[in-house]
Amino acid sequence: MQVTETLNEGLKRGYAITVTAAELDAKVNAKLVEAQPEIEMKGFRKGKVPMALLKKQFGPRILGEAMQESIDEAMRGHFESTGDRPAMQPDVKMTNEDWKEGDDVAVSLTYERLPDVPEVDFKAISLERLVTKVDAGEVDEALGNLAASANNYEDRRKGSKAKDGDQVVIDFLGKVDGVAFEGGAAEDYPLVLGSNSFIPGFEDQLVGTKADEDIAVKVTFPENYGAENLAGKEAVFECKVKAVKEPKPAEINDDLAKQFGAEDLVSLKAQVEERLGAEYAGAARQVLKRGLMDALDNMVSFDLPPSMLDAEAGQIAHQMWHEENPDVKDHNHDTAEPTDEHRKLAARRVRLGLFLSDLGVKNQIQVSDAEMQQAVMQQASQYPGQERQFFDFIQQNQQALEQIRAPLFEDKVVDYILELAEVTEKSVTKEELEKAIEALDAE
Repeated sequence: MQVTETLNEGLKRGYAITVTAAELDAKVNAKLVEAQPEIEMKGFRKGKVPMALLKKQFGPRILGEAMQESIDEAMRGHFESTGDRPAMQPDVKMTNEDWKEGDDVAVSLTYERLPDVPEVDFKAISLERLVTKVDAGEVDEALGNLAASANNYEDRRKGSKAKDGDQVVIDFLGKVDGVAFEGGAAEDYPLVLGSNSFIPGFEDQLVGTKADEDIAVKVTFPENYGAENLAGKEAVFECKVKAVKEPKPAEINDDLAKQFGAEDLVSLKAQVEERLGAEYAGAARQVLKRGLMDALDNMVSFDLPPSMLDAEAGQIAHQMWHEENPDVKDHNHDTAEPTDEHRKLAARRVRLGLFLSDLGVKNQIQVSDAEMQQAVMQQASQYPGQERQFFDFIQQNQQALEQIRAPLFEDKVVDYILELAEVTEKSVTKEELEKAIEALDAE
């Protein structure tokens, strides 16, 4: 087997691989010898079929396997000997297209190698970690918001008109072309006006109604409505308003705490304080991490694989296009061409991504099975009732699994660097922390 370099330009590499006919024949014979004891054929005892007959019967199929194995072995040997790691999937092509049995096999191998990543003295990096304490006023404000979200509704004075935000208790019967349809009726249904939980236009027509009032609500089902027999149809809902109730914020007491799963108000306050503290710490980490990335961006420089740059720039341009065209949900649109700004951002992402990946590998930083399981469970909780389907999808989809693992790995590498860097703490107010986060979004 021969491997000859044909391209060495920057990170681009090209090689011509030749697998001789003799090598292929030897591999085919070895496979047949290995299989011979188990082969049965009419007229011969098990394991006694002549090699010449085996080669005639099975040789062509085994030859294809031998060719693929030989090429794979050549590639593995090449990458082991050179230490090259391809940035993207290598391009492998058979160059003698008129190949016939008995000929050597000629293959071209081209790829972009991952660059050599320089060492960095992390002790030379100076960063500030913002620290924000949770004060009692913020806890009280959060408790007030919880109380408001746990509204109780009390009957308005008799004869009062329903307002936006009120709750109306209604009986209703929906009809299309004068015929009632399945799922279009209910009794004593509590509907909060302005909640947008019903068909567009339904709740608006109940504003201004009174208790004991009958009203015909006329609406048109959306064209994309889930029930095809109703999509785009005009409907009339015969409604009877049985009560009009106004929202009354819940009292901040032990009963409120129990609504939110706490034993009492003291426990709820502790939970709120812990949650706020975690939010502030998370925000401060975003600021700290951005500072670290900026410092590394200024310290680290090396050649980048053009294919990775193009792919990342294209992805950024595509994402930006959808942000500018939020009404377009699918991807059936013209290709978004990357700008110089997109390519600049792509270069930063690729460079820092390669640097962190290389650092993590060199220092044997890994995401444990327990950490992965916890992350998967957290994502699964976003799909209530469909957790099992989510778990099955993740286990069968390596790319989806990697999308969960990648940020965990990156955070662990960042923690490794922060342990070595000079990090001092700076006390800031909630408002100062918010401004620091807004500054990140503005960049």
